[in-house]
Parts: sequence; structure tokens; C-alpha cells
Amino acid sequence: MICEFCGGETRKKKVKKQHWLRNRLYIVENVEAEVCQECGERYFHATTLDAIDRHLLKEHVVKQQLNVEVVDMA
Repeated sequence: MICEFCGGETRKKKVKKQHWLRNRLYIVENVEAEVCQECGERYFHATTLDAIDRHLLKEHVVKQQLNVEVVDMA
């Protein structure tokens, strides 16, 4: 696939993805994505995103919990 931003070529790769679902932020590891070899832009197939939602909506193992700060730049 060709990157929409820089025209570079993408390759399949496993990545870490920030994912919001029902007002909760998750960090999901080992998610398949197409990653641009030039600029690093990541593309996720709709089926992959749906699979993440399904996984998070059922009971799942929590590997780690993090404390995250929310900061306003205004």
C-alpha cells in the first residue's frame, strides 16, 4: 500500500496502539498495522479495529495499569 501523506511504501508490522472505547483509554500491544517506511504513518484495517473493540468488551487479561496525566495547553 502507498502512504497517503508522503507516498512511501507501507509494510505490515505489529505495533502498540492507543485505543479509546466507551470513554476509556487502552494501550493494546501486538496490533497489526500497515506502517509507512518513510514517515511512520500507521494504517489499521477496519476488521482489526473491530477485533480490538470485541476483545476489550469481553473479559480480558490486563498486563499493566498506568497512571496518565491529562494536560490542557490553553
